[in-house]
Amino acid sequence: MLDDLINERLKKLEKYRKLGNPYPASVRRDFLIAEVLEKFSELEESEKNISIVGRLMSWRDQGKIIFADLKDGSGKIQVVFNANELKNFDFLNETLDTGDFIQVAGSAFKTKKGEKSVLIKSAEMISKSMRPWPSTWFGIEDVEKKLRERYLDLLLNDEVRDLFIKKSRFWDVVRSSLVKEDFLETETPVLESLPGGAEAEPFKTHHNALNTDFYLRISLELPLKKLLVGGYEKVFEIGRIFRNEGIDKEHLQDYTQMECYWAYADYKDMMALTQKIYKKAVKEIFGELKTKSGEHVIDWDTKWPLVDYYEVFKKETGIDLKNATKEELHKKAHELNLDPESFLGRGRLIDLIYKKSVRPKLIQPCFLVDPPVDIEPLAKRTEYDSNRVERFQIVAAGTELGKGFSELNDPIDQRKRFEEQTKLKEAGDREAQNLDEDFLQALECGMPPAAGFGMSERFFSVLMDKPVRECVIFPLMKPNLPAGGQNNKNVKH
Repeated sequence: MLDDLINERLKKLEKYRKLGNPYPASVRRDFLIAEVLEKFSELEESEKNISIVGRLMSWRDQGKIIFADLKDGSGKIQVVFNANELKNFDFLNETLDTGDFIQVAGSAFKTKKGEKSVLIKSAEMISKSMRPWPSTWFGIEDVEKKLRERYLDLLLNDEVRDLFIKKSRFWDVVRSSLVKEDFLETETPVLESLPGGAEAEPFKTHHNALNTDFYLRISLELPLKKLLVGGYEKVFEIGRIFRNEGIDKEHLQDYTQMECYWAYADYKDMMALTQKIYKKAVKEIFGELKTKSGEHVIDWDTKWPLVDYYEVFKKETGIDLKNATKEELHKKAHELNLDPESFLGRGRLIDLIYKKSVRPKLIQPCFLVDPPVDIEPLAKRTEYDSNRVERFQIVAAGTELGKGFSELNDPIDQRKRFEEQTKLKEAGDREAQNLDEDFLQALECGMPPAAGFGMSERFFSVLMDKPVRECVIFPLMKPNLPAGGQNNKNVKH
């Protein structure tokens, strides 16, 4: 059936080729469609002949008159083909299809129903659509299909198109806010000889020219900290990172992350800055400071409270982290059906229990502060308790939306923590951090006191109240190949 439809369009294409070029290199465009609609009264009164371009979105044949919708990146307008106005009316009717790109010239007018339209005086094809669109697209509930054929989703669903316009504005706000605060935007390597800066399993690749294995970065952190050693005081990067872990509502294997580092500041300074940036981003996208997340209304327009990690953990689990043993935590994880592996350390167990029992309860924006040192090997210890670190997480809608801390700049303490991570890795924890001698050497040269912060596009997906994968324009997906592994070629040559 699809082959028949494609072959029918191929015949129309060949018919058009006999009289013209269906794929010209240049076109004439006097106005965007949005400009035509904005200046419609003026154009209608002048009866000026205007040229516009776009894609045919619909085709309503009324015999000697055809009504069609033409759409470009700025908007949509009705165009009218009239046999009395067009010498090649029949030819166009026989060769054009929905999905084709066309250039039309004509005058602005209103139909009897008052709809703003363009009466076509001439028209030509500028790109043929060889594959018909599914007529039942809006009834498709298969999210996988919509993500796989995202180009159709963008074309046929204005809400999806608008989502990615908002996402662009979101990152623009983040970037411009940091630049305004005198942060320098930088670029650091995607390929690393040793992955670090986060607890995650990396992707591995081979560099042919160097005949060496490298890893795709799992974080931006360590290279940016080296820039603080090098004398820069405020740096940030917005870039892709890669983590070879599971897919769910909040996690992807490759995604965009922003990390910034600020010399001579601590985590309290960073909390003030990030709250300002987050509120600005929400306001810019929604025009207000309230958003929806499931059944909840999230109010960003408050002074976000500090929530003590130990206190809220004890409240929700009954466990006092001041003296909780690994055995006690392991038992609790089993009670929660988390199936903890035997080699997991105290920090990983605490984090597992927290994510199951505590985080879902934190709905309104807050700063979750001062967790155990076991779960954050790169943060500075608090002055009042050496077993806790100066770290904050921005939590809202029951999930983490960003993390920052006073950076550990003591190379001796950092080495000890890396060594503890090495023991966990040797015991079987593939996500434990590596002992990075190159980074330790940089720290030994001296890094100033500093605060760091990282956020991913998860924040944007929460604002949009959608799974993160639906907020990625072309998410990575398993190849959809037919038996034999060859691409299906419907177009016959």
